[in-house]
Amino acid sequence: MALSSLISEILQRPTIGGVLAELVTLMAPVWVAVVVGVLVGWAWKPKWANLGKDLLDGSKESSPVSPSCSSSGTSSMPSFSSFKLQLPACIPWISDDGAGKENLSVPPTTVSESSSSVRGKGISSLVMDDDLEYLCRLVEEKDGGPAWIQMMDRSTPTMGYQAWRRDPESGPPQYRSRTVFEDATPELARDFFWDDEFRLKWDDMLIHASTLEECPTTGTIMVHWVRKFPFFCSDREYVIGRRIWESGRSYYCVTKGVPCSSVPRRNKPRRVDLYYSSWCVRAVESKRRDGQLTACEVLLFHYEDMGIPWEIAKLGVRQGMWGAVKKIDPGLRAYQRERAAGAPLSRCAFMAQINTKVSADYLRSLESMTAETSETENGSSSQKQLGRNIPRLVIVGGAIALACTLDRGLMTKALIFGVARRFAKMGRRL
Repeated sequence: MALSSLISEILQRPTIGGVLAELVTLMAPVWVAVVVGVLVGWAWKPKWANLGKDLLDGSKESSPVSPSCSSSGTSSMPSFSSFKLQLPACIPWISDDGAGKENLSVPPTTVSESSSSVRGKGISSLVMDDDLEYLCRLVEEKDGGPAWIQMMDRSTPTMGYQAWRRDPESGPPQYRSRTVFEDATPELARDFFWDDEFRLKWDDMLIHASTLEECPTTGTIMVHWVRKFPFFCSDREYVIGRRIWESGRSYYCVTKGVPCSSVPRRNKPRRVDLYYSSWCVRAVESKRRDGQLTACEVLLFHYEDMGIPWEIAKLGVRQGMWGAVKKIDPGLRAYQRERAAGAPLSRCAFMAQINTKVSADYLRSLESMTAETSETENGSSSQKQLGRNIPRLVIVGGAIALACTLDRGLMTKALIFGVARRFAKMGRRL
């Protein structure tokens, strides 16, 4: 009623000029709102607003030359490659069409270096203390990632196995597993998973393994793997940096994709750049509950981008995980028998025994540093959020004040309040 009476009053003006003047006066707040909206929208434009521009700019530039090997070293599920848990062989209907599906966000410990810079610093720089710190956070479940969802809980008379998965906001799915081997030492399990020469006997997916470089001081090694995929997918190759830290009888083993120049990139086998696989090996009590630390626990963290659509890869892992995992225990027992019989160590197993020793206090200091960093980040995030809220309050308050000073009925006030609410919603989404 108020709106119709307002329009009727304007139309009853004696002259056309009077009607136009009244309409201009009525529409002035609308134009003010438009101008304010443009300015505020420009100031608060979301990150995706520049996406098209960035893509156009990127297309005008020459694409960067990718290094022969790219580094990807954040730990997130020890290779189900290591434990055969990538399981492409279990997915006979997978093709290479999913390659490059998404841009991946690289984890905090990932190092991107050119091959020349790595060569200048030495092989020991491929796997550093920040990788140990990240692995410790994963072991203690303090890495700040999404919650783990349990996938499996199976056992045999000599092995227990549990597995979890989580899906980060970007990047491939991540896996965590806990395997307990009865009557096995941490040292045996450490050497077993490091020994590529013996792995060729029990891991039927691994068709080539060679050592490229090694550091006799830190035990860091760079290895080249080729893994067999189904016939309609090209095989995958990996250039992996490895290093082990020792604390008491606990071993923190890091493996991750690293940069290199000695292995040229080819179409086939296809290079897997984003790769991280790390585990913590330590003695635990046997399931016999006899109070003796005669069992060995392996906490494994792994993810990689094999160039397969992630949803398909998850389905394959889910279907084939246990079939692959239960073959590990026979391999470990065969290795145990060979070692007991006095079989000579392979070069990889020998390098597995060169560890960087750290104290339990040092590991605890890493955890405390992680906690402090997390608190600092949370504080900074709160301050940023407060900073974002202040301009929103100013705009909304200004809009309300503008509406209250106008005397042209409900239409103008409704419009101004509507614009203010829209700005508030836009601010909450940013």
